[in-house]
Amino acid sequence: MKVLIAEDEDISRRLLQSYLERWGYDVGAAQDGDQAWEVFCSDKFSLVITDWMMPGLDGLELVQRIRADERPGYVFVILLTTKSQKDDLIHGMQAGADDFIPKPFDRDELRVRLQAGERIIQLEQRLTEQNRALREAQAALVQSEKLASLGQLAAGVAHEINNPLAYVTNNMAVLRRDVLASMQLLDTYRRGHASLERSEPGLAAEAARIEQEIDLTYIQANLGRQFAKSLQGLQRVRDIVDNLRNFSRLDEAEFKEADLNAGLQSTIEIIQHELKNKGVRLETDFQELPLVLCHPGKLNQVFLNLIANALQACESGGVVSVRTRIEPSGVQSKESVEELILVDVADTGCGISPEHVSRIFDPFFTTKPVGQGTGLGLSVSYGIIRDHGGTIEVKSEPGQGTTFQVRLPRHPPGA
Repeated sequence: MKVLIAEDEDISRRLLQSYLERWGYDVGAAQDGDQAWEVFCSDKFSLVITDWMMPGLDGLELVQRIRADERPGYVFVILLTTKSQKDDLIHGMQAGADDFIPKPFDRDELRVRLQAGERIIQLEQRLTEQNRALREAQAALVQSEKLASLGQLAAGVAHEINNPLAYVTNNMAVLRRDVLASMQLLDTYRRGHASLERSEPGLAAEAARIEQEIDLTYIQANLGRQFAKSLQGLQRVRDIVDNLRNFSRLDEAEFKEADLNAGLQSTIEIIQHELKNKGVRLETDFQELPLVLCHPGKLNQVFLNLIANALQACESGGVVSVRTRIEPSGVQSKESVEELILVDVADTGCGISPEHVSRIFDPFFTTKPVGQGTGLGLSVSYGIIRDHGGTIEVKSEPGQGTTFQVRLPRHPPGA
């Protein structure tokens, strides 16, 4: 545990440092309050022992600055002072001090008060960890309920759309066959137009008029292409439904081998219309990948979160790029060197400010306006990748864009 000593008296400072180092603490020392604040800002200290009366920044001002600092983790502060009046002690506690040691200090009393501070710090750390675990569990529960609803919706949509889609597609194929055959029959009749003019001039004129009105030549030239485009559109609808169903494979409780490139492609299909609407260009570079043992539906959710975030970070004309590749993990198995699958999702958007980068995977943390984000997407994604034995990292610079990199082993430990 790191302890910062702020003491302007050289002998007292050296004596304090000697005791603390002998007791196993990692000690930083400062000769006055201003230097102590610089040292405090440059490192992470859990305990601070500061003299009250110092030139420049005194002990109370140092305590107030420490309390105003927003870095995570509690700092236990002990004031060294010759003051013993009740009002002075109350004033020091109101400034943010946790405890007092009278000067000249007693070594045994110093150690006991430090140990009390340690217990408080350790308790705070345990509570913070339990709170983090609770928030992760809550986030995972909320997200799993959302995913379960999505899975049910996808299954219902697939069922409701596929049935009418099947008979519309079949009818369209039959119509194409029959209409094109009718066109062939019409061509046969048209070859007798000269004979019809001689025998039935009025009927021939009426047929010619109707043929001109409907532009029969154009119809015959384009009918096959229009049927083909219609069938392609119906196939596109079917592909969208299949992508939605494949994307939301949430009923798969067991690990199974899957093609991550195919999962990424189905995810991109889900969000393709949003890319077009916002005017953002998507670039892909998929290397050939081996099958990966995973929960495909959960990984698809990670990919959707990352691509959606990249899209939201871009303005019109921006670029989102998705890239996959393989790299050796450095772990040697009996047969070969284990491989890692890398998935990069990058954007040319606004970037993430440095003070937010360290918090983006925290449950419920979001920089979006109220009502526009839950702060669950990245935290749940982090948990999913962690459960697959992988890692997810972010590199970002304000105004320069952001890159998320997912590293996954082909065979997660314990899968």
